[in-house]
Amino acid sequence: MGTLEERFDKAEEIILKRSFRKNSGFEESYYIFDYDPSKELYVRERIKFLKKKSDSSDIKIVIFDLYNIIIDISKEKGFLEKNFEFEQKKGLERVTKAIGNMLRVTTPNNLVVKYIEEHSEGADVIFLTGIGKCFPLFRAHNVLNNLNSVVHNVPVVLFYPGSYDGQYLMLFSQIKDDNHYRAFQLAP
Repeated sequence: MGTLEERFDKAEEIILKRSFRKNSGFEESYYIFDYDPSKELYVRERIKFLKKKSDSSDIKIVIFDLYNIIIDISKEKGFLEKNFEFEQKKGLERVTKAIGNMLRVTTPNNLVVKYIEEHSEGADVIFLTGIGKCFPLFRAHNVLNNLNSVVHNVPVVLFYPGSYDGQYLMLFSQIKDDNHYRAFQLAP
């Protein structure tokens, strides 16, 4: 495995190729770019740079910060301030459950997935960021397991602060997600 900079260079090269955007039709194109969580700010800057570079080419990259989506949905539903109060009264575990219920994370009508569906029209590639900022409110499986029902023929890249061994995710390289994923490692 190369340095993070080398891996990002390789990922950029892969993403900008037209062949990356062509789905074989047999399998959805889900990719995970895992990285050391201490490099979060570097990753954010590289994502911005790649987006800017793509804007001057024929590829449309749409970036979804999952944390910002959760905040927007909470504000829209009038729950943001209530969540702060609820956390102080009932604790983090209860507010996490309440936010999960509000977002409908375990249902086919997951509001984060619905948001992505509604805002991804015309995308050639979708980037998912901010999963580390969401912890413990929202986990990667809450979006990955449901996204394939609404996003078709568009590669999805999850930028993941932790490790991915080709089957299991480990947030911050410490918290194992017990869900099994069918995603490719991007630039391992």
